[in-house]
Amino acid sequence: MVSFTFLGVLLACTEKFLVKGPEHLTVSEGFKNPIGFYNDTPSFSWKLPVSEAVKLQSAYQVIAATSKEFLPNNPNLWDSKKQESPQSTFVKYQGEQLKSRQNVFWQVRYWNQDGKVSEWSAINSFELGLLKNADWKAKWIGLNTAKDSIKGVRNFLMHKPQYLRKGFELSSDVTSARLYITAKGVFDVHLNGKDVSDDVMTPGWTPYNHRIETLTYDVTSLLQTGVNALAVELASGWHSGRISRGRALYENFASPKILCQLEVVMKDGSKHTIISDESWKGTTNGPIRLAGIYDGEIYDANFEIPDWNTATFDDRSWELVEVETISRDVKLAPKRHHTVKNQQVLKDAEIVSVDENSAVFNLKQNMVGVPKVKVPMKKGDTLKIRFSEMLLKDHTFYTKNYRSAKSTDYYIAAKDGVVEYVAKFTFHGFQFVELSGYDKNAKPESSWVQGIVQHSDFEKNGTFTSSHDKLNQLQSNITWGLRDNFFDIPTDCPQRDERLGWTGDAQVIAPTSLFNYDTHAFWTAWLQSLRENQSEHESGLVPWIVPDVLQINRASPGWGDAVVLIPWNIYNITGDKRVLKENFEAAKKWIGFYKSKIEDKEFIPKMRSFGDWLQPYPTKTGKGGNSGDTSKELIITAYFAHSSLLVSKMAGILGHSKDEKEYYDLHKNIAGVFRDTFFDKNGKVKNVKETQTSYLLAIYFDLLKPETKIKAQKHLLEEIKKADYHLGTGFIGTPILPKVLDDMGEIDLMYKILFKETYPSWFYSINQGATTMWERWNSYSQAEGYNPQSMNSLNHYAYGAIGQWMYERIAGIAPLAPGYKKIKIAPLPNDRLTSAAASINTPYGLASTSWKKDKETFILDVVIPPNTTAEITVPNASIESVTVNGHIINEKSNIKLIDSDQGLINILAEPGTYKIQTKL
Repeated sequence: MVSFTFLGVLLACTEKFLVKGPEHLTVSEGFKNPIGFYNDTPSFSWKLPVSEAVKLQSAYQVIAATSKEFLPNNPNLWDSKKQESPQSTFVKYQGEQLKSRQNVFWQVRYWNQDGKVSEWSAINSFELGLLKNADWKAKWIGLNTAKDSIKGVRNFLMHKPQYLRKGFELSSDVTSARLYITAKGVFDVHLNGKDVSDDVMTPGWTPYNHRIETLTYDVTSLLQTGVNALAVELASGWHSGRISRGRALYENFASPKILCQLEVVMKDGSKHTIISDESWKGTTNGPIRLAGIYDGEIYDANFEIPDWNTATFDDRSWELVEVETISRDVKLAPKRHHTVKNQQVLKDAEIVSVDENSAVFNLKQNMVGVPKVKVPMKKGDTLKIRFSEMLLKDHTFYTKNYRSAKSTDYYIAAKDGVVEYVAKFTFHGFQFVELSGYDKNAKPESSWVQGIVQHSDFEKNGTFTSSHDKLNQLQSNITWGLRDNFFDIPTDCPQRDERLGWTGDAQVIAPTSLFNYDTHAFWTAWLQSLRENQSEHESGLVPWIVPDVLQINRASPGWGDAVVLIPWNIYNITGDKRVLKENFEAAKKWIGFYKSKIEDKEFIPKMRSFGDWLQPYPTKTGKGGNSGDTSKELIITAYFAHSSLLVSKMAGILGHSKDEKEYYDLHKNIAGVFRDTFFDKNGKVKNVKETQTSYLLAIYFDLLKPETKIKAQKHLLEEIKKADYHLGTGFIGTPILPKVLDDMGEIDLMYKILFKETYPSWFYSINQGATTMWERWNSYSQAEGYNPQSMNSLNHYAYGAIGQWMYERIAGIAPLAPGYKKIKIAPLPNDRLTSAAASINTPYGLASTSWKKDKETFILDVVIPPNTTAEITVPNASIESVTVNGHIINEKSNIKLIDSDQGLINILAEPGTYKIQTKL
């Protein structure tokens, strides 16, 4: 009896010594317990808890099973066993083959730096969607709306939105139910009168001739014993709207259709499947009369159909749908990133002007989404809702930059009283809203309009702040521009008759976006679309835009290089090797395209180039000046060389030694030709016009010999001086300017350029009232008005690429090894700032840095997450003057001195929280 008691005490004490288990478990690109998941060969990631007992991971064990009950003792899908490894991100699943609909439950534990095992994590799960076309028993269904021959702007065919439904019966209680659904168009789905989800404009935008994404919803709680009804609203969206440019790309603008499959498991074990087929009924005689992405939505309340989406509705007068079988040529695949959702509501509207029966409202922020209007109306009257990013001096709308996009919604009232309306199948880019046609006896109130902000559903990943108001406004403008243009795909702009996935804009902003938001899955999903569009070209061409609705068989350097640069940046920021593997062959094909364009000049491809797009003060005026003054041949050759080098590095990481050597040798050959063709022995550009960007490309891509590079740097400084220390760069040169000046040690100069107030500069637009980034450095001037060119978006993210440098060098937090396994903490204080701070949710946990200074002291607060190390550089310091957490640096602490040189102290730090202080 005593021995059993002693054993119990011993076991209890042993349990107390267990280390706390892993946290924040995710699969693949950061998904948390997803259903309808796309990946049957996922990877697993977790984070170690912040604890004095946990610094590093020495080993791990991952287990997976078909049921929670099997864990942890009987993992019947996979048991990794104990693996001696510090890896806690993207651990590949290597268990039993998974299949459609499969539920997988998994746990992980780890051993810390002292070899102590942790508790098992909480059980997490994922459920696969329908992975193959053969899994679908349903048919495409819809009404023939093309026969109506409704023509809109530029004679484009328009389709009436459809209301489709199916009644069905269930005889017993439901255990589980999954609705698998997608559309050629965009849809909103209801079950028994209730919304199935809060998703917006689903299923999203892919190259529909290659792949259509599917959604999975858990609808168990929405079903009932007896009669049920599944109901879908369907509109054109991207698939059948004029955004697809009128080409016969997607079945010649065939009528929109839905595909859905409701799979129900009953308590008695029986299964029922309700599919979209010939038995469904539909009408176009509903309240949404027309809806388009560019032009807006028309809603007529007189056509509302009470209870149409409920089980009791009588649909005998509705017509039967047309059906179409599933094509083998177009893959149906679960959506691999998160849908668009309503993200925020802007309530603080301000009435700008009232004129007879119209009023203008200012939401004080350029945003993307739709307004929620709540206004008094008279029966039969039409409320007209117009949009604008900014106003003209007379308080009327500036809409020239919307070009042919009508961007106008209409609501027709069915009765007197206050109406509430939110458009469903369109979105707008705007700051100002004009309402006209409301009750003439009513006095407008600011509460009439709210702004519903919409974008793809990703979480905030980082923060940046400083002691300078305009720098903080710049950060705000960058992040708003990112969210506004991440509407299922990365768009160039959200307001005019474009809103396309320009590859050049995308590659420029990708690093900054990954610091600010968890856009890992967003980017890898879009890269799949890029590869699909590239596959249409045997040459390896990467089109200007993705999805490629232009279909004009052209490419440009700096744009097509997105297939190399974006995967490379994702890998370095997340540590995910899979993105390199997925895009490696596509990247090689792109290099092959460069090779195919070499004609008379060795290693200098002859191809179309956008140049240094929208460089300020171009020599040419008008549209001809959009490409800037930097030699296109120089840009082409520079990117050819740079991407070849990155492909070589990708090959090395993936273990392809032959490719690694081949592409490195190619890079060396191109670099040699680049030097001989474009630069003289004094490092000066020859044969072409000198520009800031011509030097930036040569220096940043490391295409010059070391001694020539030093000389070229001096010429770059001269070009900057000629511009009175202003920007002379467009889309290509701007992102690399801060990196080059940083590497040169020209920190004060970079701050000088960054803090310029006059055109062209980052603060210039802020001084003109900007709340987002602009397409042009001079899109608007309070003194001179709007740039006269119609291509003048006031919400364009490319120039927001400075955000990367703000994170990495002003605040001073950057990955020193892929995925922040080793972190670089190296802030660059300047007299213009007294403090700056940033945080980022790395794959290992929260890392942060915050510095402040006064006349005598510099204080740096740092947080290093578990299972990482950090190299911290303390500026303007000496060994004698530095303390860490109140103590001098010594070998017994969690930090070690690396070196001390020229006023910089470099130390290596383990995970933990540090306050570093030094006398100035």
